[in-house]
Amino acid sequence: MADRKAVLVTGGGGYIGSHAVLALLDAGWRVVVIDNLTTGFRWAVDERAVFAEGDIEDGALVGQLIAEHDIGAIMHFAGSIIVPESVENPLKYYHNNTVKSRALMEAAVKGGVKHFIFSSTAATYGVPESSPVREDMPTRPINPYGMSKLMTEAMLADVSVAHPMNFCALRYFNVAGADPQGRSGQSTAGATHLIKVAVEAALGKRASVGVFGTDYDTPDGTGVRDYIHVSDLAAAHVLALEALFADPASSHILNCGYGQGFSVLQVLDAVDRVTNMKIERKIEGRRAGDPDSLVADNQAILARLPWRPKHADLDGIVQDALAWERKLSEIRP
Repeated sequence: MADRKAVLVTGGGGYIGSHAVLALLDAGWRVVVIDNLTTGFRWAVDERAVFAEGDIEDGALVGQLIAEHDIGAIMHFAGSIIVPESVENPLKYYHNNTVKSRALMEAAVKGGVKHFIFSSTAATYGVPESSPVREDMPTRPINPYGMSKLMTEAMLADVSVAHPMNFCALRYFNVAGADPQGRSGQSTAGATHLIKVAVEAALGKRASVGVFGTDYDTPDGTGVRDYIHVSDLAAAHVLALEALFADPASSHILNCGYGQGFSVLQVLDAVDRVTNMKIERKIEGRRAGDPDSLVADNQAILARLPWRPKHADLDGIVQDALAWERKLSEIRP
């Protein structure tokens, strides 16, 4: 792999980006990271990677990195990801997620980058008509976050027709857990992801965990989601990258999930099991736009990539998240 071009990873100091950097480096790729450190962390970027502090909207900087490091592919994670905030501040999301992605694509085209992997989301589906959700189902986002990502997918599709660049958009379901070797994890303060919130509560960082709605059309009345371990997700990015290099004529849009859902109460039960304690559950009202169930149909990714999950175990995901949360208490008391 040493003779291959380098990969530019945007947002490589963030949760998923830092895990993708680890997966790329472990697989022998040369990696350059660009991150403005607004929400990412410098210490989260593996020291084997080249690091540049800056913004992906800075075309001159991105162009310089592409030229200097012989960048052959971009893996794009930089962006804003909080759904309620996107409703309150849509222009921030259309700027960070869509306008800046357009600037990044322009720099990629100018620099002759041939391959582009995009961190997309199941929020592009909105409230699906049925679950599991397939990639060919209608995309009807119900918030600016989902729409900002869908617009970027559309730009990539158009750019791939007009220029010699193929792409893979990976639509994530609920990402959770942490690197099993304890090298990275979810470190953002005030995170809203259920497993992150639950392990914080288990360690006394929160008094309770909110359960938003108990009247959904699910077995126990709470929302069902497909939780994917962040290391399995990172592995999917590396395999998608290899697929783009191997077949420059093909592009892909693929769900990233396990095809199995767990309810909010099942997740909290798993945290109770792993910690051997009972975290307090606070029943609250539904949040607007939350679907009853959101589970991936993952047949496409299994068919197109040699991706086989290694961490598809809810208790194991919780254990890794808990171990990282304990370590984070040492890094940032």
